[in-house]
Amino acid sequence: MARNIGPRCRLSRREGVDLQLKSRKRSLESKCKADTPPGQHGERSTRITEYRNQLRMKQLVKRYYCLLERQFRNCYEKAERLKGATGENLLRLLESRLDNVVYRLGFASTRAEARQLVSHKGVTVNGVLVNIPSCLVELNDEIAIRDKFKDQGRIKTALQLVEQGDLPEWLQRDGLRGVFKRYPDVSELPPEFKVYLIVEFYSK
Repeated sequence: MARNIGPRCRLSRREGVDLQLKSRKRSLESKCKADTPPGQHGERSTRITEYRNQLRMKQLVKRYYCLLERQFRNCYEKAERLKGATGENLLRLLESRLDNVVYRLGFASTRAEARQLVSHKGVTVNGVLVNIPSCLVELNDEIAIRDKFKDQGRIKTALQLVEQGDLPEWLQRDGLRGVFKRYPDVSELPPEFKVYLIVEFYSK
């Protein structure tokens, strides 16, 4: 399975925001300054263009959800075929990916860890084993950790880092089980997300 294995802090610095690529604890305590561009001298002065803004927004959202270019493009094309606004459809699809839901529920410290947990057959959906991280969760689906994985230290650590109040409103959690209650509104996602720029980027 293809994945990014380069320095994660550099990606956050490149986009100027915390992409939550490290564990929740390390994100809070990290010495990496997300508002400082990567490189020895930081970002050189470049001309701000419409295309540059569109590209940077596409890269920001793609890296936030830990996807490669082809994965992200396929997700966009699927969102384009659905009824409604393409940008909102895209965010709904990204948020309903199984690896993202596992991360949001607090069963993993990072999306990369959540993806590994799913691919290693540690998660069930409605009682059925699912090991495909890109699987889309439907409304009212129940996501749970399998019994043989419940005592893993990484899961216990992840749960300790997440307080009940930090759980997104569109999810519900009870121990090592959670329910995908509804799709999130765009207003409930990071304010940096300007999805219309992504639509403009792919519409060229």
